[in-house]
Amino acid sequence: MKLNYIEAGQGRPLVILHGLLGSARNWGGVAGALASHHRVVAVDMPNHGASPWSEVMDYPFMAREVAAFIENSFGSPVDLVGHSMGGKAAMVLALTRPELVHRLVVVDIAPVRYAHTFAPYIKAMRAAPVGTATRRGEVEEALRAIIPDAGVRAFLMQNLEGQPGSYRWRANLATLGAAMDDILDFPPFADGTTYGGPALFLHGDRSDYVLPAHEDVIASLFPRAEWQVIEGAGHWVHADQPAAFIQALAAFIQR
Repeated sequence: MKLNYIEAGQGRPLVILHGLLGSARNWGGVAGALASHHRVVAVDMPNHGASPWSEVMDYPFMAREVAAFIENSFGSPVDLVGHSMGGKAAMVLALTRPELVHRLVVVDIAPVRYAHTFAPYIKAMRAAPVGTATRRGEVEEALRAIIPDAGVRAFLMQNLEGQPGSYRWRANLATLGAAMDDILDFPPFADGTTYGGPALFLHGDRSDYVLPAHEDVIASLFPRAEWQVIEGAGHWVHADQPAAFIQALAAFIQR
């Protein structure tokens, strides 16, 4: 699978994996901010953005595709950053192909199964009249009944492309909806499996995705894990507090 990506800068490679229903272009500001010291490459995950679609969407699959991308693009270890779904994919990659990961940064997610589900969002997006709407506002208005949060709607609307009367969603909503159980989960690993490299777990103080109860399972898989909380941030840490997020990320990867 030839994954789409955007890139900026030169230097040691930094690869960014976005979360569910996100895309590489959501990370353009972060890429630009770090481009003075790194070659920053933000990837469209499978079934997202301009990357190819697939009927499979579990973490071993995502990790294999990103591993192939790293091998083909760099041929050497990279600093790897993943948010939410992308964070789980990054963790699986680090645990299965540690030789490809120089440093690992996991943003607002833990290696556990979640009850948090985007299924209602996907259902609302699939029900929206994207093929007949004469303006983007009609699509957003259709989402409003199920998704009252304007910020979440704006995030989802970044997936809309095309022209009036023929809009479409860039994400493969059918596969993502069918794979939601796999996306919520985290694959099991044999006892003793670890990633021994430096790892930073960044999360927002207003998010409930990373909790003190998760620290033991994180430490068991990532024995060099560090934790850092970004004040005033929810689940989309990089969007809620971009300056603090970039400062924390840069401090870790530039050691």
